Amino acid sequence: MKIAECHVLLSAALGKTRSTVPPVTALGMTAAGEIEMVRAYASDGATFASNDDPVNALASFYYAFGWLHFGCAYGTLIADMKKHACPFLGPCERLHVQYGVKLHEKAGRYERLLETARTSVTCAPDHSTPAYLFAARTLRVAEVYAVRGRWLLDEKREEDALAGFSYGHGWLDAGVRAGLFVIEKDRDIFTV
Repeated sequence: MKIAECHVLLSAALGKTRSTVPPVTALGMTAAGEIEMVRAYASDGATFASNDDPVNALASFYYAFGWLHFGCAYGTLIADMKKHACPFLGPCERLHVQYGVKLHEKAGRYERLLETARTSVTCAPDHSTPAYLFAARTLRVAEVYAVRGRWLLDEKREEDALAGFSYGHGWLDAGVRAGLFVIEKDRDIFTV
């Protein structure tokens, strides 16, 4: 998927996204924070794209999608994403060779960031609760995209790897913000 198409897809989904819970509740504040983060990173991505920085635009858009999809799965957000809602329907646009060094550095850094994030948290809810099951699911999503990203790096598909690392970290960050995790170390890498 081209970066510009990803931006259009994200903007369309965000335009049809709303909270499912009353705004004055704790979950309402969680939903508002999720929407705020999606908007902020969609805006950052657009700024990066307009400033000829497709590497950071790519990372921003997929991180925003991580937050959006977390909120929808958690039940705090609803979005009309029926048509081509997933940015992973095809491979990412291959960037021009001039961005190769930056792409390589950022993909490697985001791989390490996601791994550090995954090993820095533990599920907060009691094991017998639905909240624990969702926290565990969130960790699995982060793990799946970390493993997939490493495989993609081995395949020399750094754009797709960066997208996966960014998306997985978006899910994990959103889960931390929602209170599903206890941060055991490296608190500074989370959006809390």
